[in-house]
Amino acid sequence: MDSRPAADSANVGPQTGARDRDSVRVVCAHCGTTNRVPVTRLADGAKCGQCKQLLLPGRPIELTGATFDRQVANSDLPLVVDFWAAWCGPCRMMAPAFEQAAARLAPGVRLAKLDTEAAPDIATRFGIRGIPTLIAFLNGREVARQSGALDLPRLLDWIGTHVQSRR
Repeated sequence: MDSRPAADSANVGPQTGARDRDSVRVVCAHCGTTNRVPVTRLADGAKCGQCKQLLLPGRPIELTGATFDRQVANSDLPLVVDFWAAWCGPCRMMAPAFEQAAARLAPGVRLAKLDTEAAPDIATRFGIRGIPTLIAFLNGREVARQSGALDLPRLLDWIGTHVQSRR
């Protein structure tokens, strides 16, 4: 279990034991602190109470083997992870669409990238056999999976169908 204190700042309230409908937990991509953000303030540029970085910057966050589980398990916002590698042509082709989708879907959905070459243990755990593969997580559980590159309209449609409709 994480021993870091819950963040407390002007934008972010203290974490409580039970999830309530008025706020959501968001894990900072920079320092790993779990922050509680009022739902009404998600789009207001919420900052981490610990490191003061933007919590929802509107671009994909980079995940590593060390940060993956915390981001998936401790955030109340839907998370779509792109399992990719630098040598993968289709991954590079999809990257601009993934960036655009992150900007369009923020702050309600977070998008993240995990380099399967740098974190092969995570890729193995999730049975990634081909890349790019997208996995959507909601409340710490996988809810949808898509293999192969998608253009922006298909990517937005897939996320809308499998993530936003389940919230």
